[in-house]
Amino acid sequence: MSIYQHFRPEEKEFIDQASGIVEQVKGTYAPKLMGFLDPREQFILSSIVGKDSEVILAFFGGGDGVERKRALLYPDYYSPEEADYQIALYKIRYPKKFLTLEHRQILGTLMSLGIQREKFGDILINDESVQFVAAKEIDSYLAVNLEKIGNSSVTIEPIPLTSILVPKEQWQEETHTVSSLRLDAVLSTGLNQSRQKVQTLIKAGKVKVNFKVTENVSAECRESDVLSVRGFGRVKIISIDGKTKKDKYRLTLGMKK
Repeated sequence: MSIYQHFRPEEKEFIDQASGIVEQVKGTYAPKLMGFLDPREQFILSSIVGKDSEVILAFFGGGDGVERKRALLYPDYYSPEEADYQIALYKIRYPKKFLTLEHRQILGTLMSLGIQREKFGDILINDESVQFVAAKEIDSYLAVNLEKIGNSSVTIEPIPLTSILVPKEQWQEETHTVSSLRLDAVLSTGLNQSRQKVQTLIKAGKVKVNFKVTENVSAECRESDVLSVRGFGRVKIISIDGKTKKDKYRLTLGMKK
């Protein structure tokens, strides 16, 4: 059975990339560090490595509770250390009296610098501080080029990983039944919104499935999928628990505002 059958067609490129890296580690008998992966990519990579005795897989994203993490694949003789992940943590200094920074503004600015998404980890915000995680290899580039967010001047300060903010968000589990596993049906139930409202959001490009935008209202949802809706939060399909006597699907969903 092909591994592609277990995943979505649009994930084939990442599967091929990850499979190639696994084979590279086997062939060279040397460790290989990947960029920051979202939770879905971490799941796919873990599935590819499986119980392969020739390759060990570990993740680290800078601290507890972070979402995006770098993957380190290595042979059994190797003993990895935190420094092997090449992760840097930065604090953003900005005029707090006149400006409130939001996640989308910071990410948009970082991406506008022409650096790939895999070079950035989590963006962490609380009332006192704004931080972001990045790959150490772009440290000098960030120091020179990250001078503004929007119209406001900012500076970044490297700080120890021990100072990383701990995300407070937790998944709240709920049990639901849905008539089908279509994206619009699952989101309508999970968000307690009308199906028409959800379809409008999907068609407007405001919905992501596993961190990728989709406009397909009838896309079939699967176990472990993460559905993100701009302005509403996230819904995670923790498990599909069979069907009811009325032929509806019973789901355990995780909710995060």
